[in-house]
Amino acid sequence: MKKLIIILTLVSIFCLNLHGQTAEEYLDRGLSKGILKDDRGAIADYNKAIQLNPNYSDAYYNRGLSKVELKDYRGAIADFTKAIELNPNNGMAYSIRGASKGVVEDDRGAIADYTKAIELNPNYADAYFNRGLSKAELEDYRGAIADYTKAIEINSNDADAYYSRGLSKAELEDYRGAIADYTKAIELNPNDADAYFNRGTSKYNLEDYIGAIADYNKAIDLNPNYAQAYFIRGVSKAKLEDYSGAIADYNKAIEINSNDADAYYSRGVSKGTLKDYIGSLADFNKSIELNPNYVEAYYNRELSKSNLEDYIGSLADFNKVIELDPNYAMAYFNRGLLKIMINQKDSGCLDLSKAGELGYADAYEAIKEYCK
Repeated sequence: MKKLIIILTLVSIFCLNLHGQTAEEYLDRGLSKGILKDDRGAIADYNKAIQLNPNYSDAYYNRGLSKVELKDYRGAIADFTKAIELNPNNGMAYSIRGASKGVVEDDRGAIADYTKAIELNPNYADAYFNRGLSKAELEDYRGAIADYTKAIEINSNDADAYYSRGLSKAELEDYRGAIADYTKAIELNPNDADAYFNRGTSKYNLEDYIGAIADYNKAIDLNPNYAQAYFIRGVSKAKLEDYSGAIADYNKAIEINSNDADAYYSRGVSKGTLKDYIGSLADFNKSIELNPNYVEAYYNRELSKSNLEDYIGSLADFNKVIELDPNYAMAYFNRGLLKIMINQKDSGCLDLSKAGELGYADAYEAIKEYCK
């Protein structure tokens, strides 16, 4: 009987070996599932591979990739860290761990990882590019530009690198340099609505409103729901005194995004310029509803109320402006004039004096005229 038990045990072991899978086979099956976008299934296979071989660097690395696909970035970071511990020369693990750190807003940690990836592979264009993105997040725009430039040096057809370098140049107010980079990005990718939009914004900042409008037109052609492009095109039209055209663009921006306080505000300004004070008042009301601390909306609503002879309402808005911004010299000045007009001379003259103290020189001329 004892001999039979031994034989049965040997048969069982033989069967387990016959039907069992190796760590490498689980890894391969996990890779196949990953290709089919079955990342949960892939992770289960990588788990099994790691169970069979706890020092299997590739299994940790690929499990990290699947976790990235499932947006489990912290879990991915843990796996890439283990993969690096087992294989310190895995530059891709450093790079993708850096990208995962960037997603969880650890930009300094991301930069350290990209730097290590570059140390392992000095021609790793993506690592330079992504390090540039992290530097830009930390507002190190010059450092970002240096990295984008290196990425372009390695791969001169990287539209994203030109585009991102343009963004950093614009942050440094190098609008002409930004335009050149956006233009190159567009040359490489003519369907990039964001590149047209940002080139338009750089042109706007150079007061080339006609050129800006042309770029916003193209951005809208490529993306008809680009609310911000409609909005800034409206602002550009207002700069060219095409207030009706501006209002049409603000209407479209609001249709796409009904919570855009700036669009309501800007439409109110254009309506006020066209002397539609009731319409402008409604827009300023909506803007303030969406952003109760919108100083300029209160200030301009006061103007609409004054033009509608609602002086008490106008005074209330001036009070709110000054409450929100106690150093708003122009608000003190105009509140002072309003108070004088509604027979609150002493208080009005104090407001004019305060405006002068804050640097509004015209206040002293008004004091001479009204506060004798």
